[in-house]
Amino acid sequence: MKILIIGASGTIGREITYELERNHEIIRAGRNGADVQVDNTSAESIRNMYEKVGKVDAVVNASGGANFASVSELTPELNEKGIESKLKGQINLVLLGMDYVNDGGSFTLTTGVMMDDPIPMGASAAMANGGVKAFIKSASIEMPRGIRINSVSPNIVEESWERIGHLFAGFNPVRADKVARAFVKSVEGRQTGQNYEVY
Repeated sequence: MKILIIGASGTIGREITYELERNHEIIRAGRNGADVQVDNTSAESIRNMYEKVGKVDAVVNASGGANFASVSELTPELNEKGIESKLKGQINLVLLGMDYVNDGGSFTLTTGVMMDDPIPMGASAAMANGGVKAFIKSASIEMPRGIRINSVSPNIVEESWERIGHLFAGFNPVRADKVARAFVKSVEGRQTGQNYEVY
C-alpha cells in the first residue's frame, strides 16, 4: 500500500513509520524534515499536501496538540490550540482527503487516554480527543467506497515520560512501538469505527 503518515517524525510517528515501511510505501508529512510539508491547522496546507501526494491507500495521523491548563486558567485562546490542531485539524484531514484515498482505503487518527481517564489540566486535550472519537464513530457508517476510519487512543508513552510524566500521576506508560502496532491493526485490518485503546 501507499501510506501517507502525518507527524511521521514525532515520537509515535517514527514508530508507526518503522512498523509500516517494512511492507508498504511510506510518504512522510509534517511541518519540517518530511517528504511533504503540512500544517494541519491550515485547510489550505492540507489541500496542498494532498495535491502533491496524489492518491494513497491509507492516511495515518500522529500529529496534533493541545494546551495543558487547569479549567480555571483555561481561556478561549488557550483552548483554541486543541480545537484547531487536535480536533479540527484531524477532521479536516478526512474531509479534504476523501477524494485522495483509494477504494477500500483507510484513515487512522489519534485520540488519547485523557478523554476516558482524566488528568488535572487535561480538559482541553480530552475535549479534542472526545470530539475526534465521536466523529469517527458517526462517520464510519457513511464513508464512501468502502473507506474505513478508526482512531488509536494511546496511554502516555515511555519515551515522553521524562518530559510530561509529571502530569500523569499513577499511570503506567506504554512503549511507543506498542502504540504503533495499533496503527498497523487499523491500516492492515478490516475494522472501522473503532477507537483502539493502548494501555
